Amino acid sequence: MQKLYIVDTTLRDGEQAPGVAFTRAEKIEIAKGLDGLGVDMIEVGIAALGDDEIDAIKTIHQMDRSAELLIWNRMHLKDIDMSLKTGVENVHITVPGSDIHMDKKLGLSREAVIERMQSTVAYARAHGLKVSVGAEDASRADFAFLVKLYQAAEAAGAERVRYADTVGILNPFDTYTQIHALAEVLNVPIDFHGHNDLGMGTANAFAAFRAGAEWISCSVNGLGERAGNTPLEEIVAAITFDGTVVSTIDKKQLNAISALVAKYSGKAVCDLKPIVGKQIFSHESGIHVDGLIKDSSVYEAILPEDYGRAREIVLGKFSGRRAVRYQLKLWGIEIDDLKAQEIVNIIRKASYEHKLDRIQMDAMIRNLSTGAL
Repeated sequence: MQKLYIVDTTLRDGEQAPGVAFTRAEKIEIAKGLDGLGVDMIEVGIAALGDDEIDAIKTIHQMDRSAELLIWNRMHLKDIDMSLKTGVENVHITVPGSDIHMDKKLGLSREAVIERMQSTVAYARAHGLKVSVGAEDASRADFAFLVKLYQAAEAAGAERVRYADTVGILNPFDTYTQIHALAEVLNVPIDFHGHNDLGMGTANAFAAFRAGAEWISCSVNGLGERAGNTPLEEIVAAITFDGTVVSTIDKKQLNAISALVAKYSGKAVCDLKPIVGKQIFSHESGIHVDGLIKDSSVYEAILPEDYGRAREIVLGKFSGRRAVRYQLKLWGIEIDDLKAQEIVNIIRKASYEHKLDRIQMDAMIRNLSTGAL
């Protein structure tokens, strides 16, 4: 079976989300959670930020863990020197891939970029480091140059290359075309790093994997700059859904790591967020609930128990008699269809007149069922 490799960038690109700054203790706890989750590699931070970052990375490096660690670097020898202080053996070197980034950001020619990249890779390799090279803004790069850049990185000793859709403009069709073409000419694994600006972070990463990218760079809850990165929980669920791809991710731990990152980042998870949202295994519609009671596969293709979750029947405006009787039976209360219909009529009216929340609605229904109202 094909294997999906995950490099989680919550502690690097995720922390670059505006207003997010993890403390040393928080970084360590998140790293432990990611390791327990089963990610293959944790992009643990940027050593060039200074001593505090280096200290946190060193502590994580010294932990008993299964995941490898990766440190993000610019094409600067001083960045490599800072990374060496951590003891981590994997470094990522980012390189401008598009003419916009080469010209406007660094003022370098294509030839100068390749020369500096190769010298930085050679320096890292000479110091015993394993290197991956990423083309920043690859989705706006000249494709012929992109191939040349990656082949030069491979020749210099890079063990993996990253294709970064830095500004999130790709669609799944173009993603597949470009990654497939790269996989045809490169001899090293490809890592796809997507952003979600157009809402296609997961779809693009899925297409990249199908096209030959063995590694997917992603973050918990999609945390990251602007609209964020490819969400780890979504891409793992999507790629492994049909059972033809294996992953080391323990999907039952996704909810816990999502809650942890939401807590420490201060970025709440939407109730409707795929895989980790509070409501995604909840059902209210009478037609849906009736089908679920008969056979859960009628309206659930993704099983909540696979993710350590449980389905919930929510009573409200769209509930029918069967749903009301089913939920009350779970509470140890038996009623007939006539009483159930009376309750349905009341809760439909109350749901939009009083905007009751879940707790208030449940309390009202309990009272109605026992004749308290």
